[in-house]
This record gives sequence, structure tokens and C-alpha cells, in this order.
Amino acid sequence: MSDLVADTGRRLFGAHAEALRAAAPPQADATAPFPAALWADIEAAGLPLALLSEDQGGFGLDAAEALQLVQIAAAHAAPVPLAETMLANWLLAAAGLDPAEGPAAVVSGLTLAGGRVTGKAPRVPWGRDAAVVVALAGDRLMRLTTGWQVDESHNIAAEPRDTLTFDTPADTQAAAPVSADTLHALMAMLRAQALAGALDAALNRTVAYANERMQFGRAIGKFQAIQQSLAVMATEVAAARAGAGMAAAALPLARSDARAFTMAAAAAKLRAGEAAGIAAGIAHQVHGAIGFTAEYPLHPLTRRLWAWRDECGSESQWAGILGDLACTLGPRGFWPFLTGTEAA
Repeated sequence: MSDLVADTGRRLFGAHAEALRAAAPPQADATAPFPAALWADIEAAGLPLALLSEDQGGFGLDAAEALQLVQIAAAHAAPVPLAETMLANWLLAAAGLDPAEGPAAVVSGLTLAGGRVTGKAPRVPWGRDAAVVVALAGDRLMRLTTGWQVDESHNIAAEPRDTLTFDTPADTQAAAPVSADTLHALMAMLRAQALAGALDAALNRTVAYANERMQFGRAIGKFQAIQQSLAVMATEVAAARAGAGMAAAALPLARSDARAFTMAAAAAKLRAGEAAGIAAGIAHQVHGAIGFTAEYPLHPLTRRLWAWRDECGSESQWAGILGDLACTLGPRGFWPFLTGTEAA
């Protein structure tokens, strides 16, 4: 089933690849129209429900298997909120609320008083296109379909990052399944998945280019200096993928052991961010000037790497959180945590 879902995702995003490239804005100061045809196929395939059990309408996959879809979407530089909608549906199902119909956004830090939810959520991915907003206010989770204003913006990858301002009745709500801090870790876990997928695609593109580009009568990939750079890049990508897999597998702990999940998510986002900086640099060194060309397939990948590494917490922020959590284990608990195979 896992292979079937992953293959479906690859075929689906691959079928839309040419249209996505044609619609991509040539510069980072604009955003492309929302790819409605791609999203319709995503919903028809049931991908936004991939994290749910079969009883809830999903595929019944392990979290790590389902989150492969986020990596596949990122590898194709697909400008859709699949990760956010998958998380929104996971939260709604955990709270006993109906799943989202259409693209969804997830926000926190709002205020619930007198039956109304108010507040402002900055830099919400695809906020302008969200049909449903899953909002966390204290210990309550709300499913909102109207009642927010949008101030449009974007990141350097030309993806919408909008500010949503709320002042609306909170008619559909339930006890929140996670805290605001855990939700932040969940968003970081999603970014780690996306970074891993984009890194893998950037590596494959760079290796292919090194084997195609001829210089001094042979492929540049035959030169030792290029081989060493590609080896470093491959090591970084492997580390990012390992961290992403660890955090994805820990998803069920977000509700049962928030500290353990946060440690896994922190490590994954931290390591993926470090890998993004190193790997993107190597990819462009190997490609030379062509790598910066907007029409070339490396360009949308590395723009996303640079954007995503700073979203949902930077490396330094997660390093501080991870360090604080590790220190709470005390001298007897630190070494087993550092060398163990499971989060403490």
C-alpha cells in the first residue's frame, strides 16, 4: 500500500510537471496562480487524507509512509499546501471534527473569548487559497471556513505566505489534541520532510548534470574535485533524509509524549536546514551559471531550500530548544539519549 501511494504521488506530480514549470513566475517577487487542476487531482486521489486511518477515510499508512507524499511534492517543486492540509486533517480527526474540504491552513496563537476567535497569524502558507483554516486558541481547536482577512505576501520561492486576521464566531470547535508548542514542532517536522524531498531532487539533478556536462574531453563528474563535492552533498542529503524519517516515525508521539516528539522534530529540522545550506551551495558550484537560470529545474528547488530552512524555526532556534530539552534529562539521562535509537 505504501509503494502504491508513493507511486501514485510520483505519477500525479510528474503529470503536472510541465504545466507547473510553465506557470512558475520568472522572479521571486511574484506568485503563480494556484494550480487548481493539480489540486483537483490531489483531492481525487485522496492524498490530503493520507495521515488518517482507514476508519477516518485515509489509507491506514504509518506516518512515515504517508509523509513520503510531502517529500515527493517537494521534489517536484509543486506549489500546493499538501503538507499543511494533511496536518490539518490529522488535527481535525484527532479532535473529532470533519476533515477539510479543499486546501487548508493551520494557525495558532489566536484568542477565543465570548464565542469569537480573534487575532493575527503571520506568514500562513497559501492563506489566500485556504478553504478551511484549522486554528488553535489555547486548549481549543477550531475548524473555520469564513471570517478572516488576507494580507498577501510570499517567500523567496514565490510561494504565498499571507497574514490572516481573524474576528469571527468559533462555531465548530473541540478540545485541542496538541499544544501550541507541539503544533510548532509539527510544522517544523513537515518542513523537514519537504527539505529532504527537495534535497534529494537537487542531488539527482546535480549528479545527472555532472555526468552530462563535458569539459576537456570528458564529463565533469569524472574530475576528482567534482566527485568529492558530490560525495559531500550526498552525505548531507542522506543525513537530512534520515532525520526526516525519524521525525515522521515519531508523529504518533505528538499526542502521547510531546517532549519526545519535539526532540525528534527539532533534530530533523536542524539537520535538514544545515544540509540545505551546504547542498544548495555545492549544487550551484557544480552547475555554474545555468543553475541560477529561472527556467532550469535546479532553480525552483534551491529557492525552496533557502526559504524553507528559515520557516518554522531556524537551525539556531531549534538547536536552542533541543539543547534545553536535552539538559532536562540530567547527567544520567543525557548519554543514553544521545546514543539511543529512540527519543527519550
